[in-house]
Amino acid sequence: MGKVKDQLKKIIFGTETFGGRLFDVLLIFAIITSVLIVMLDSVTEYHNSYGDIFFQAEWIFTILFTIEYFLRIYCIRLPSSYMLSFFGVIDLLAILPTYISFFVPGAGVFSVIRILRVLRVFRVLKLVQFMGEAELLRQAMIASKRKIFVYLFFLLNLVIVLGSIMYLIEGEKSGFDSIPRSIYWAIVTLTTVGYGDISPVTNLGQFIAAIIMIMGYSIIAVPTGIVTSSMNFTKDRYRKTCIVCNDDRQSRLAKYCNQCGAKMPEEE
Repeated sequence: MGKVKDQLKKIIFGTETFGGRLFDVLLIFAIITSVLIVMLDSVTEYHNSYGDIFFQAEWIFTILFTIEYFLRIYCIRLPSSYMLSFFGVIDLLAILPTYISFFVPGAGVFSVIRILRVLRVFRVLKLVQFMGEAELLRQAMIASKRKIFVYLFFLLNLVIVLGSIMYLIEGEKSGFDSIPRSIYWAIVTLTTVGYGDISPVTNLGQFIAAIIMIMGYSIIAVPTGIVTSSMNFTKDRYRKTCIVCNDDRQSRLAKYCNQCGAKMPEEE
């Protein structure tokens, strides 16, 4: 049994063997196909024509993913570490809606949660080459969180003030029948979305709206500049260069180069 468990672990969690690579390819194909079925089933025309086929295919994929889920629990040393992990929860949420809709009538609306299966592709692909960039972005977001908070607080105050002003200027006749609704208009206008469901009719209101639109172009670019600046600072702080292959994309915490395998110099 121990050999079987080890072999299953190599196939399911590893990519070093032919079986592991084949398993990953088949799993990616199953995930993408099942997600496409969920999306197509939401189209009324396709649902009416191929609803039965979609239903049968969904059950087939759900059973396959259920078997895979329990195999992962079976072959891992600490099942709770997988079950409580991010991808473990995603795997469980990806199969539960189908069973819930079977036992609980009217619960089919929760089937849209199955779209979370697409997140599993990130784990299956094991995008190691992007992990450094992801860590760099995460560190940059953490480093700039206070600046972003101050920026969002400033925006909140700005839209409250602008919404209140438009409520006083335009009034109920123009659709600005309450301060919250006026704040909604200020947010939509400031972000240059402009749904058009509410619009000022007075000259002063239109002038203020034009000012808000111009402000929107400059204000929206602020978070991008904050994060970019933090990324440049973080890149210099959290990267080091390999002395053998001169690759400058190595993490500060790395002990060995991920390109040539050479031992990285110790931090002074």
